[in-house]
Amino acid sequence: MIPTGGQIPAQSTTTIQQPSRTWKLDFERGRVTGTINGLDAVRQAVYKALQTERFEHLIYSPNYGVELRRFLGTSQAYVQSELKRRIREALMQDDRITDVTDFQITFAGDTAHVEITVVSTFGRFEAAKEVMTGV
Repeated sequence: MIPTGGQIPAQSTTTIQQPSRTWKLDFERGRVTGTINGLDAVRQAVYKALQTERFEHLIYSPNYGVELRRFLGTSQAYVQSELKRRIREALMQDDRITDVTDFQITFAGDTAHVEITVVSTFGRFEAAKEVMTGV
C-alpha cells in the first residue's frame, strides 16, 4: 500500500521474455531425454495441457489443463459449441501462445476429433485431440 500523499516514481520498464527451455519428455518410454527450447517446447506444452484434465490434479494450478470430461453424455451440438472455447481458454494461459485458430471438429461415434493450429511467438504448428462424448 502506498502511504497517503506518496507517489510511485515514473520509471521506464522493459519486459523480458523468459526462456522457453524445458525438459524433453519421451511420453512413450516415460523418460526425460534432455532439454528442448522454442517451438518444440511450446508443442510439448500444448500436448501436456490437452492431456491434463483441469481441476483433477492438485499439483497443477486451477488455470492449467482443459475441461473435457464434462463432455461425456452430451450432444454433438453442445460439444461443437463448447470445445473451441475450452481448448482456446486452456492454451491461451501460456504467454508464448498468441492464438489458437483453424478449428476442425469431426465426429465418429462417441468421439469428437479436433484439429487446431497453434500460433506462438516461435511459429505455428498443428495439434490434434480426441474427446470422448459418450452420446
